[in-house]
Order: sequence, then structure tokens, then C-alpha cells
Amino acid sequence: MSNEAPTCGPAAQACASWPRRRLLCAAVATGLAAPLALLANDADPSKQTAMPGDVLAFASWEDEPRAVTTADVVQNAAPLAVYPQDPASGVTRENARLNQILLLRLAPDSLDEATRARAVDGIVAYSAICTHAACAVSEWQADKLHLVCPCHSSEYDPAKSAARVTGPTARPLPALPIKLLGDKLVVAGPFSAPLGAPAP
Repeated sequence: MSNEAPTCGPAAQACASWPRRRLLCAAVATGLAAPLALLANDADPSKQTAMPGDVLAFASWEDEPRAVTTADVVQNAAPLAVYPQDPASGVTRENARLNQILLLRLAPDSLDEATRARAVDGIVAYSAICTHAACAVSEWQADKLHLVCPCHSSEYDPAKSAARVTGPTARPLPALPIKLLGDKLVVAGPFSAPLGAPAP
């Protein structure tokens, strides 16, 4: 068997080593979450997935990079894009796109039972990666309080476990259980489902 690296498209040519290039080829070609998840679990601590005990924090490129507090999350406002941060090392796990989390506050009595169990004072956390084609869920329908993916218009209801409202996705956004530590929001457990797009 040849040890020569396989040829990949332009999106994979930036890789430094051929095993990593092969992994990216698979991700680009199929859009599967599994290869992306492997990259997120890189030895680089800034790429490792969210772990229980991680603090939710703003990215280092924000105007005020720091841990998020409950006062930052305004009821019914557009969601904040945040990342898990290792409280021991201070490393923010912001160098893997699968780690981006949407944080928003809704009226506590508007949440269904499953959502309320993972929330803190109406604050809920979801993966920011669409479950249809792994685009970033970056739009907010303020009149409906729904999350929307701009790529193919999948719409999610964050008060009901981010269930699909409309669009091509078949799965809700994975939910992240959170808890309070002082006035900071902390990861309380793993995501409710695999991140990203499913296998075709």
C-alpha cells in the first residue's frame, strides 16, 4: 500500500500533515459531524470539546473577553455566541467551530419541561452548529424568539429543546445543560446529542 498522501480539494490543502488532510477530506466530502468532532478533540486544549465544569466565556477576540455572567444574558434578546473555558488553565476552547454555543434567556414559564431542567433562570444553551449541513446558526427571529440558520432556513424553537419548526433539518440543536457558580454559567453535563450534521 502506498504511503503517498491522497489528493484533496482546495479546502483540505492547508493541512500540515497527510493524516490530518485525509480527515479533512472526509469532512469536506461528506459533511459528517464525526470527522469534525475528531478535530474538535485535538490535543490542543483550545480545540477540545466542552467538559462539565467549564465556564462559558466570550471569545478572546471580543471587546471584553471574560466569563459570561447572568447579567450579560438579557431576556428575549438575540443569543450570545460563547465558548467553554477551562477554569483551571483559563484556556478558552474557541479554536474549534463545533465549540461555539448559543446562550439566551427566555421567560422561565415559556420553557418546556426538558428545557427547564437544563436551564438556569430561563437561560438556555445550545450548539451553534446547524444539524442539517453544519452551518452556523446565526440569525434570530425576534418576533417568534426562534433561532434560524441562514444557509437553508432551518428554524428552531429554543423554548422547546430547540426543536425544528421549519426547514430541511430533521433534528433539534443539541442542548447543553448549565448551572450557576456564583454569577457565572458553568457546563453541567454533555450535549444532549451529537454535534453537527448527521450522516447522509
